[in-house]
Amino acid sequence: QVQLVESGGGLVQPGGSLRLSCATSGSFFSINAMAWYRQGPGKERELVASVTSTGSTTNYADSVKGRFTISRDNAQNTVYLQMSNLKPEDTAVYYCNANIQTSMFSSIFTRFWGQGTLVTVSS
Repeated sequence: QVQLVESGGGLVQPGGSLRLSCATSGSFFSINAMAWYRQGPGKERELVASVTSTGSTTNYADSVKGRFTISRDNAQNTVYLQMSNLKPEDTAVYYCNANIQTSMFSSIFTRFWGQGTLVTVSS
């Protein structure tokens, strides 16, 4: 059973920083792309940032470019989201997502989600 567990959320003042972590555990063969999504109050879930399997390529939503950095540690099966210069509109539940090959005998990748971690930006 594969699990993604996020941590690092909390309350921060505007202009502050937070680092989110998402650790993958359980039985699986490989992890492909990983990403962070968020869902603000009354809003739909949106893609914040993504990173390829090697970490060589990243993509960001326009709203977070220059402020957020996604990275991964494949030895630890963990993806991070460093958030700086946070704004009230960044307030949301942040979810990590991973495309995981659960078996070496199958080429199918399955998307798994974490349970979410709340980030509140407020003075």
